[in-house]
Amino acid sequence: MTSTTGQLTDIDGLSATTLLRFATAGSVDDGKSTLVGRLLHDSKSVLTDQLEAVERASASRGQEAPDLALLTDGLRAEREQGITIDVAYRYFATPRRRFILADTPGHVQYTRNMVTGASTAELTVILVDARNGVVEQTRRHAAIAALLRVPHVVLAVNKMDLVGYEEAVFAKIAEEFTTYAGELGVPEITAIPISALAGDNVVEPSAHMDWYAGPTFLEHLETVPVSHDLATCHARFPVQVVIRPQTAEHPDYRGYAGQIAAGTFRVGEEVKVLPSGRSSKISGIDLLGRSVDVAWTPQSVTLLLEDDIDISRGDLIVPAHDAPAAGQDIEATVCHVADQPLSVGQRVLLKHTTRTVKAIVKEIPSRLTLDDLSQHPEPGQLVANDIGRVRIRTAEPLALDSYADSRRTGSFLLIDPADGTTLAAGMSGEAFAQGDEPATAEVDDEGWDF
Repeated sequence: MTSTTGQLTDIDGLSATTLLRFATAGSVDDGKSTLVGRLLHDSKSVLTDQLEAVERASASRGQEAPDLALLTDGLRAEREQGITIDVAYRYFATPRRRFILADTPGHVQYTRNMVTGASTAELTVILVDARNGVVEQTRRHAAIAALLRVPHVVLAVNKMDLVGYEEAVFAKIAEEFTTYAGELGVPEITAIPISALAGDNVVEPSAHMDWYAGPTFLEHLETVPVSHDLATCHARFPVQVVIRPQTAEHPDYRGYAGQIAAGTFRVGEEVKVLPSGRSSKISGIDLLGRSVDVAWTPQSVTLLLEDDIDISRGDLIVPAHDAPAAGQDIEATVCHVADQPLSVGQRVLLKHTTRTVKAIVKEIPSRLTLDDLSQHPEPGQLVANDIGRVRIRTAEPLALDSYADSRRTGSFLLIDPADGTTLAAGMSGEAFAQGDEPATAEVDDEGWDF
């Protein structure tokens, strides 16, 4: 089990080791998969049979040395094309820390996969080819990392061997990226010059760059602080299923099961159920077949309440003194991930935690221009990989936190109701735009009357 500080614990709460979730991103052919392969190989995290398979595959392609990128490019299409298409997840460990990494694609049309890989990451690695410097895809990935509130960003300036290991090349790229990412509000940026192919500064320090006195890539991963503790955030419990066995042994049992999205819940605590607003107290917490007095994120538990309240999947149980405002008008930033555009007036489904409701895109106030971070006003629609602001009206009240306060309960998905395609990943703004007067109902022949 994993605590939200990144600490691995058993069910009694005893510390085992720390866990870091990180994602790699960058433009195509910048060497993300090679970096990950080098990291796994040099940290001795590759099984013998895996390495032998890579050596055979490399030899069949006429390569003298093993192509370490094949350790992560697992899809047949990726190996044939030499690119990464899907998000490749890998799990490995060193004596100092355990890791879950997401190797995301570099092609522009697969930028949507970076949103998936970085959404739960505490650190994002953005690779830059030292020969090309900061390009549009670099800026796009920096913008996504900033929007997703990833606490730590590593700029890995790769292929330093192809520019003669020149310090001036590295310094220029690091300065340009740091300035751009700083304007986006990225809280922490660490620049490291590397050669993933040769292994310079990946696991072992480089003999070719004595001008660099910082940590190696692995050393930084092992020592970067993972301190964001969701257990201290606003407590939120989205209900996944209502448990009512109605057996002779448990004739009156009524429990509400799900995963704690953030915060801590205790027996005896006064809670409120949203969107109904009904109040009660926690009478019991069941965890892994036993009763406990306290539970915290990301544990999966069953809450028992003192009162019989009409609660169903999608309802949100929160502390009575710390309930988010519920409303039908949402203003948010979205990363558009679908091939079809998102347009003003479009009907969508909005999925927030375990709740899915109908919604209409009322307005698209602006689209972000990545070159200079300016806002293009009233674009009318967003297309694949666009980042923009939207105003949405939902059919039912939703209780969203600000994404700045909670990455789990401040995020949502927009879904095409016709075929279930995910259209956009959204991050709610600082507040909801709620008017003083009730909105006039909008009725159409399909019953979308809100």
